[in-house]
Amino acid sequence: MRAVQNVSFDIPKGSFFSILGPSGCGKTTLMRMIAGFEDPTEGDIRIKGNSVLNTPPNKRNVKMVFQHLALFPMMNVYENIAYGLRCRGDSASDIKRKVQDVLERIALPDVGAREIHQLSGGQKQRIAIARCMVLDPDVLLLDEPLGALDLKLREAMKIELKLLQHQFDTTFVYITHDQSEALVMSDNVAIMNDGRFEQLGTPQTLYHDPKTAFVAGFVGDNNHWQGKVSDVNANRVDLVTDTGLLMKGVVRGASTAVAGGALTIYVRPEFIKTSKPSSDDNASRSSDDNRIEGTIDSLLFNGANSRILVRGPGKELIEADIVLTGGTDDLKPGDAVELSWSAEQTMCFAA
Repeated sequence: MRAVQNVSFDIPKGSFFSILGPSGCGKTTLMRMIAGFEDPTEGDIRIKGNSVLNTPPNKRNVKMVFQHLALFPMMNVYENIAYGLRCRGDSASDIKRKVQDVLERIALPDVGAREIHQLSGGQKQRIAIARCMVLDPDVLLLDEPLGALDLKLREAMKIELKLLQHQFDTTFVYITHDQSEALVMSDNVAIMNDGRFEQLGTPQTLYHDPKTAFVAGFVGDNNHWQGKVSDVNANRVDLVTDTGLLMKGVVRGASTAVAGGALTIYVRPEFIKTSKPSSDDNASRSSDDNRIEGTIDSLLFNGANSRILVRGPGKELIEADIVLTGGTDDLKPGDAVELSWSAEQTMCFAA
């Protein structure tokens, strides 16, 4: 089995490009080929228009940041950053100037004399990047560099990395299985699955206009149902799910549907409106809306990003985002609710 198959892409200079996919899909193998640690069996790898296939790793102007950073614990910050410059043969005066300049650019101008163990996790991340960037690489490869950090620091470092990429104006190629990291930081993202790119585009395009069921299911949260087409009319379809629910007027992806054909449909939790069955709001909804009545099984409280799990008529759990105010009208487990969403927010793909 091939680790990477028929992958072809261009990365604009100075952009933040992410390769996103599940473990074992070929992301790291692809990165190792760019770095020169693996040789492709066919095809070419070009940096700034020039092939690097016959260029050894140490001669490619490509640097790499690993998940565990690999900073030298026996050296202080200054010595860590200066190491590559010394190996390259730069003069002492140039080394001092370049190290101080890169420390200024990562907003840590006064940490040169500190030992590595005296740094926080976020500072270590920035020093690892500075050690690479001081060598002025054409491409910086980052292999899941936030994986070892705690959640709060990981969230902060997403913003830090994006700002650093702008600061250095260097091409960043970022490998991750975390969709949030890829969507937040990237100019473009490639979704990888079984050694191939399923789709490549901006984060907004991948989220709102996925071209395959894998992309729809992998990027963002989704409710999904499987079923068969009961009616096709003017590029709109009705579908009966395996649990007997009727989904009306599915539009997105319906052009290839045929009566009796099997489909999988996806609806994002944030597009589902929630109300109590007796709510007057029902009257204002379009006749094209899909509606399901159910009972709240669980409340997943997360402040402004809270969510309910509703047990539908087919006994499946449906996720919907809600706003909680802390008042007495807030929804709670056991409440009967009606869920509705528009046909335009229902995505379908051949099963």
